Amino acid sequence: MNSEQMERFTQQMAFLVELDKMKNIRRQTRVLHEDRAENDAEHAWHLAMLALVLSEYANETVNVATVVETVLIHDIVEIDAGDTYAYDTAGNATKVEREQRAAERLFGMLPKEQSERFRRLWEEFEAGSTPEARFAAALDRIQPLTLNYCKQGESWQRHRIKPEQVIGRMQPVYAGSTVLGDYAMELIRRAQENGWFVTD
Repeated sequence: MNSEQMERFTQQMAFLVELDKMKNIRRQTRVLHEDRAENDAEHAWHLAMLALVLSEYANETVNVATVVETVLIHDIVEIDAGDTYAYDTAGNATKVEREQRAAERLFGMLPKEQSERFRRLWEEFEAGSTPEARFAAALDRIQPLTLNYCKQGESWQRHRIKPEQVIGRMQPVYAGSTVLGDYAMELIRRAQENGWFVTD
């Protein structure tokens, strides 16, 4: 390698080593077969698998490789910004500012064209501005809902979440996939029947 190639490679490897921190970012979602929280790396991998398996249910034709890229990078900013619980009003008030700063630092570690591509995909995801971003966002909401349902609403009960909060959280799923939106509503209906939400 010449010096320019070595510099590029060094930047890329530093970024990849930094990504290992995603394994330490704990989410509110619990894994199914152990008594522990899911981490961001596990979440991203699971979303990538959802993208590969469920892409036929996107409302619009999507480039599956782009959806996979998007879900793999969408939570990288949480290395610096931390995971903000979906129903944490105070945390969500500062989320955009924290994540923008994180995006600058983390994507800025990469060579220019990779930095720009990852930043663009992340911004498209946040804005829901492409078919791929909308479908990726739908997957990002369906995955924790499904795990929480399979854990009999453990997280909803722990945080005293009401069904209308979850229904509101799932509405954007319809922008990416009507099939997944309907699936979400059915899980919520069943969870209500099972008494897995607080009602007072």
